[in-house]
Amino acid sequence: MVAPGTSVREGLDHIVQARTGALICIGEGEEMSFLYSGGLKLDIDYTPALLHQVAKMDGAIILSSNSTKIEWANVQMMPDPTILSLETGTRHRTAERVSKQTGALVIAISQSRHVVSLYLDGAKYILEEIPVVLAKANQALATLDKYRSRLDQVSTRLTALEFDGGVTLHDVLTVLQRAELVTRMAVEIERYIVELGTEGRLIEMQLEEVMVGVAAEKTALVHDYISEPTEESFALVLDSLARLPHQDLLDFGRLAELLGYERKLNTLDHPVAPRGHRCLGRIPRLPKLAINAVVTEFGGLEEILAASDTELEGVEGVGEMRAKEIREGLRRLQEINLVDRYLQT
Repeated sequence: MVAPGTSVREGLDHIVQARTGALICIGEGEEMSFLYSGGLKLDIDYTPALLHQVAKMDGAIILSSNSTKIEWANVQMMPDPTILSLETGTRHRTAERVSKQTGALVIAISQSRHVVSLYLDGAKYILEEIPVVLAKANQALATLDKYRSRLDQVSTRLTALEFDGGVTLHDVLTVLQRAELVTRMAVEIERYIVELGTEGRLIEMQLEEVMVGVAAEKTALVHDYISEPTEESFALVLDSLARLPHQDLLDFGRLAELLGYERKLNTLDHPVAPRGHRCLGRIPRLPKLAINAVVTEFGGLEEILAASDTELEGVEGVGEMRAKEIREGLRRLQEINLVDRYLQT
């Protein structure tokens, strides 16, 4: 609502540049009316220029919940004085208390420091200047790009080990950890994109490009190596992984426990076998239903690789053409993976 490119942000920028300061409440006017003392009832269509003009008066400005109307101006807000506030300035203390009492979005613009502070449900956020946010977003994107490169390296290595039959739990957890770290960094960058508004379109395009395939890699990995392959367990693992504290994410014992293994297990020496979701998922135009049917029929990647054409064709929903695609797809994947490993070394 207050990101660059919106009419509300334009109005806020006008006020900051004019150095008048302001207290703006965005919410249902009737629900907040018990806090009003005096003021002018306007009920006029919102424009950035009008917001700038009415901000020249001392009192608070009340905007409708969708910011299309300026409902009141020059209002003295009278929130409950017993509500705890750590602010020192009168305007900011009032803003924090009104936000806590009504749940409305309250914006306080400091006249002397030219700082825009947002208050919502007791939380405070200070709007930073666009160049500052843009610099942080670009720095985070560069770091994410390095993490993604590392994820691709460990993923390529895992695929080679899957075809060779030499996967250990440590190899699996390394990829899972990297995929989750990349996902979390992307979430941080998405917050910058929201704050940048129209200025963040290029960052958003770059982020989408970097994140291609990460979510699919993570879900296929869990499908392949979870100890109890049920839909309930799968959903629980993904949910628990997303909620895992950062320190626990660095603990392979905790990650092993999430997948259903013993926490004290020596992950370096514990062999595991893939079911085949990751490798089959990389074959173009192969539907998930067909992948699930093949995995259910054969039980593991080793058995799928050893299966004859006739056995593959016999799987429900596969048939002759798709069986050929699976066979050729797995062969190409092995060849591409060998080339990738050679280039990385």
